[in-house]
Amino acid sequence: QEKKIFMVQGPYPVIRHQLRARGWVERKLPSMGRQLEQHHPLHYAWSPAEEEEEKEEEQCDEDLNGIHDLMSYLVRDRLPNFIWTNFLEATDHELLQQDHVVNHYSRVDAFTTKEGLCLSLQNLPWIEQADPNTFFPRCYRLGTMDEQEAFIEDFRLTAARSLLKLALEEAGDRPVRTKQVPNSAKRAGWHRSHVSHPKHSTAPAGSPLYPELVEEALEVCKQHLGVLRHQDIDRGTPSPCRTCINWDRFLQEYYRVAHEGAGLVLTRQQRKQCQNLLQCLAEQLPQLGMEGKLNIWILKPGAESQGRGIVCTTRLEEVLQLARGFTAPSVQVGRWVVQKYVEQLLTIFGTKFDIRQWFVVTDWKPLTVWFYRDCYLRFCSWPFSLCHLERARHLCNVSVQKWYKTSPDQDPRVPPDKIWSNKQFQEYLAQLGQADAWHQVLVPGMKAAILNTLRSAQDQVGFRKGSFELYGADFLVGEDCQPWLLEINSCPTMRASSAVTRRLCANVQRDTLRLVLDRKNNPTCSIGAFELIYKE
Repeated sequence: QEKKIFMVQGPYPVIRHQLRARGWVERKLPSMGRQLEQHHPLHYAWSPAEEEEEKEEEQCDEDLNGIHDLMSYLVRDRLPNFIWTNFLEATDHELLQQDHVVNHYSRVDAFTTKEGLCLSLQNLPWIEQADPNTFFPRCYRLGTMDEQEAFIEDFRLTAARSLLKLALEEAGDRPVRTKQVPNSAKRAGWHRSHVSHPKHSTAPAGSPLYPELVEEALEVCKQHLGVLRHQDIDRGTPSPCRTCINWDRFLQEYYRVAHEGAGLVLTRQQRKQCQNLLQCLAEQLPQLGMEGKLNIWILKPGAESQGRGIVCTTRLEEVLQLARGFTAPSVQVGRWVVQKYVEQLLTIFGTKFDIRQWFVVTDWKPLTVWFYRDCYLRFCSWPFSLCHLERARHLCNVSVQKWYKTSPDQDPRVPPDKIWSNKQFQEYLAQLGQADAWHQVLVPGMKAAILNTLRSAQDQVGFRKGSFELYGADFLVGEDCQPWLLEINSCPTMRASSAVTRRLCANVQRDTLRLVLDRKNNPTCSIGAFELIYKE
């Protein structure tokens, strides 16, 4: 009569405990248990230790069930009023009555898959007065010919800008030399070629390249600046990449400078031109600072998660081979996205990290968004390096890093469980003299990125009154503390991988139930660390 029958699918003991404490009764469906989870494409791959922990939790549940089992038996033929599942497809649609609360919306792949997020944010300027380039590293869907061509042009222009940056590393007419990439990077098995192949070079790697190469880069960047300044006035302006420059040759010479240690020779006049031109481009390109000078791009299967299939490369030809399915037959041809790698990162103790930030949408019409004030950082297992592109250095996902042992050359101050709370991060920022960065730069930046993303996809989501969804957004942090959105997960893991996540994951589940259940009957009740950041 009180409509307090719930169903939980997936490893959510906190949700089950919290609902039982509120007087709810569980309807158990054996067919929707662990077996169904394991066949889902987003299934979380558990380590042996986690498998053991899961068995212990199940045994605990069995020991404590008692009266709950009896009550569950009595409601076995009743429809649940509240459903918490780790993916909507697992739920029998007969159970999804209009007045029942479910923790998912349909068609959220418009922003929770890499392809969907890429497309939605490309359309953002048509919906809002916002530029996705200020918070989302530029991204292209390689299965679309127009976007593939746009990526090729972007790759070439980035190479030209990067060459100017490399040219400025040394003053005057002295050769500019970049750090030689160690042989160990060439042997790294997970990436596609951060290191140029000597067979593409026509001269020894260390031999200098003369001012003509810099002159070509200057000309390309000048033309590009002209397009950027007049793009709203003259749509017929030709692309700077369609000049008479031989791009194949230019890129091979750029690879030699950036990755093989070749020297550059430039005049003092060219040095001044490089400085002025890059300064002007910085006013037009929000990502000029974070993109670095090695032109690294990261390729991701469009619909995968947990770091599966991710590849880094610095070579245009290898990106295109992947897009055409020549080197990764397990990924559907054309389902790759390619995104600019954030090279200018803020690291902690020389180690890459990202931020997992939760938020809840309780309505799409009107759009209503709640931001969680607590979050956590995920560290890599090995020190950060742009010359070594192993997964252990560059993919912060817990599902990736749990398979790696901490590197011997890792700074001992990096936490052994590779997790920090946002409070620990704020203390670290204060030690850097950036005490205000969290509240004045990072949090406002994350909120704006989340809201702009939701607005861009709002018309595509399957709206359902009375439901809600908890999301996990992943952010990188630039050297200037600017947050860069990487992706949004529709089923963020609630498995504890550390003392920090054990506390925070339990808290966010408890507070989510307060928000979506308790608040209905008592609008003034505590909602924990949630704050309303937007109601349309």
